[in-house]
Amino acid sequence: MTELRVVIVDDEPLAIERLQILLAAQPGVSLAGTAKDGESALTLIAGVRPDLVLLDIAMPDMNGIDVARALARDGISPAIVFVTAFENFAVAAFDVAAVDYLMKPVDPARLAMAIERARGHAAKDEATPEPSLYVEEFWVPEHNGLVRVAADRIDRISAERDYMRLHVGPRSWLIHRTIARLEEELDPAVFVRVHRSVILRRDSIIGLSRDAGGHWNARLTDGGEQRIGRSYADNVRRMAGRS
Repeated sequence: MTELRVVIVDDEPLAIERLQILLAAQPGVSLAGTAKDGESALTLIAGVRPDLVLLDIAMPDMNGIDVARALARDGISPAIVFVTAFENFAVAAFDVAAVDYLMKPVDPARLAMAIERARGHAAKDEATPEPSLYVEEFWVPEHNGLVRVAADRIDRISAERDYMRLHVGPRSWLIHRTIARLEEELDPAVFVRVHRSVILRRDSIIGLSRDAGGHWNARLTDGGEQRIGRSYADNVRRMAGRS
């Protein structure tokens, strides 16, 4: 059994102590360090490069979700298991590709399950040493749970106030994102922003046309059309090999 090196991050000393006790009873793991806030966690993780981070969410200044996002931006990819007393962070947790989400007080059997999932994550990283720089999936709320939506299945993304709607064929789901952030997260070889509130998958565009008013429109594979914003027209034409 390959040993997993683990970092614990929690702003409560008693919570760290409890997790240390639980880890000591788990085979094939070793403690690589502990941190009590987000900034020190980033420094520690960058230095020791653990396989697994047991990460609290509700911390002052920089919360656990922010820590996970910062690690991803820096290209550091340990398995992330969130450990929290709050249920309402689950969607955000899976948006940052957490391998598991444990509720406090942590049950030893659930911790063991999370550790096995982390082993799978580590094995996958070894098999694919150059992970994608872009988001490949979204975990979105549906009924009483979550459903996985592969990024490359998304046809269109449209803004709805503080949320973005992911359209896959006749179905759609809402996620809490800004369109600017999604534009950064999605592979520009696959997606193109055509309007201040719309991103399209490139291969959903089958043609471009200009109306009498001089506005460009994208013709789509589903038979519809999408108005192209003036500030995005040059970008879309470049996609078609036109300057």
